[in-house]
Amino acid sequence: MSAVAAHDTVSAKDHAGTIAEHFRAYNEEFGRITRRAALNFLAEDWQSSQQDAVARIELYEQRVTRCVAAVAGELRGRRTDVALWSEIKRAYEMLVARRPDSDFYRTFLNSVSRELFGTVGVNTEVEFCATNVGRASGAVPLRVYRIGGSLPSGVREIIADMPFGAAINDQDAAVHRISAEIGRYFESGRQSGAPESIELIEPVFYRGMHAFAVGRLIGDSAITPLVIAFTNSARGVQVDAVMMSRADVGSLFGYARSYFHVDLPVVSAAITLLRSFMPRKPIDELYTVLGRAKQGKTERYFALQRHLNTSIDSFVHAPGERGLVMIVFTLPSHDLVFKVIRDHFGAPKTCTRADVIERYHFVFRHDRAGRLVDAQEFRRLRLPRPRFMPTLAEELLRDAGQSCRIEGEDLIVEHCYIERRLRPLHLFLREAEPAAAEAAIIDYGNALRDLAASNVFPGDLLLKNFGVTSHRRVIFYDYDELCLLTDCVFRDLPQPSCEEEETSAEPWFHCGPHDVFPEQWLPFLSIPPALREVFLTHHSDLLTAAWWRSQQAQSTEAHPFRLPGSATQQEMHRTGQQGSPSLAALHR
Repeated sequence: MSAVAAHDTVSAKDHAGTIAEHFRAYNEEFGRITRRAALNFLAEDWQSSQQDAVARIELYEQRVTRCVAAVAGELRGRRTDVALWSEIKRAYEMLVARRPDSDFYRTFLNSVSRELFGTVGVNTEVEFCATNVGRASGAVPLRVYRIGGSLPSGVREIIADMPFGAAINDQDAAVHRISAEIGRYFESGRQSGAPESIELIEPVFYRGMHAFAVGRLIGDSAITPLVIAFTNSARGVQVDAVMMSRADVGSLFGYARSYFHVDLPVVSAAITLLRSFMPRKPIDELYTVLGRAKQGKTERYFALQRHLNTSIDSFVHAPGERGLVMIVFTLPSHDLVFKVIRDHFGAPKTCTRADVIERYHFVFRHDRAGRLVDAQEFRRLRLPRPRFMPTLAEELLRDAGQSCRIEGEDLIVEHCYIERRLRPLHLFLREAEPAAAEAAIIDYGNALRDLAASNVFPGDLLLKNFGVTSHRRVIFYDYDELCLLTDCVFRDLPQPSCEEEETSAEPWFHCGPHDVFPEQWLPFLSIPPALREVFLTHHSDLLTAAWWRSQQAQSTEAHPFRLPGSATQQEMHRTGQQGSPSLAALHR
């Protein structure tokens, strides 16, 4: 039998089996990386934890690429045969329908077919166009602890059952801390009566060097979330926090957080349970924060399409100042923003399109510390042209022609980022009550501290580049000048030696391309006068180079990420360069 004849005997079912097998191999490797988080936690191995986080994120595209090559080799000249792919899709659906998290399999087939066909929008003949959310085939492994008359006894059982329970040096202190905080929460009147039982998801949730026991308190016909956070250090494993408010738990599972590593047998079943105490949390956000970023993108896209089908408003420019790098638009009735890179950047921007894309990839892979929005990258997005305001559509076609074009009645966006919509901080401060505005400007400083602790410097610190969440948390979302903190050179402002230097309108001293002078920030941050003293009271040390240098000294880990044009301190001294973004960023 000839090779061609042998090829023709391969059935649609066989091709479907090839794709399903590639996803199964991906899923197994995903699980192996995920399970290493427990070992990294006990070993206090922060570097391996970071490396595993990156490896797991990059694994999906690697496996899709491998599968595309294999399927293209099998199909040869029929790789874009729509009739054959329709048969493959039907066979694939029958093959995976009863598998746990079968939606993951469907999304994987979509990823493969989109690569082979170069699909713009959605091709309903060769792609799955809906998911089975809410119909999970499986259960969440739970441990149930009856409280009875003794909360500490139940908590002691929880501690004993933790996989790292033996590493908790002072178990009595841990039991007391958890019991006391639960008791205070219920005695405060936020819930009536005492909890009758505690239900914890059996697999532990890991993120960086934290471990989380996640579950709920059941009592008096009410459900209260419960998250117990643990840290590990030379003093052993200790309780770091006990969270029971929906706002705190919602933030922990939010879009500004890095992904959990948790070995769940059926992720969709876990999402159903998590939404029992986070009912307003979008399904796409939960999939994403549980590490299933591609499924999160799929759910976000389908949710957007459902919303477009049931709404009538138009896409408009997002609130806030127009950016030099991005065109940002939104649908007022929906909670997303779309960010499209301009073809050309206005002065004084010096970065390139490739630089901007790499910075977004960096944020995708890096520890977001609860302060960086998770921007999901979308390609070949098809949106209805009549739903765009004319001025917005004109700007997209004129200034972002590399990414946008008209095709029939649709506006095609070849490349964009989609994020949750936030209220720009500078607008929030104008509108908010005094107490809320004060809290926001304090949290702005806290955001800078949290980012520095994760080895991130925003580059452009203007208030317009930060947003406020529904929980009043300040988040950074403008990444085109973001860099590693350790790539910066924070300098004290030189003192003038004569009157000419003191009165000079231009810097009279050498300023390297990476130099930062925190003493000069305050006039350029545009903090409203009424809030300036509040900021100084809480964060005056942020306006000193010494504070930032101290943060650099604490950033001792060998960081696996590099950014375009960045250089280590050793490289900069060797080549005669100076460190990080110039003060010019603050004038934009």
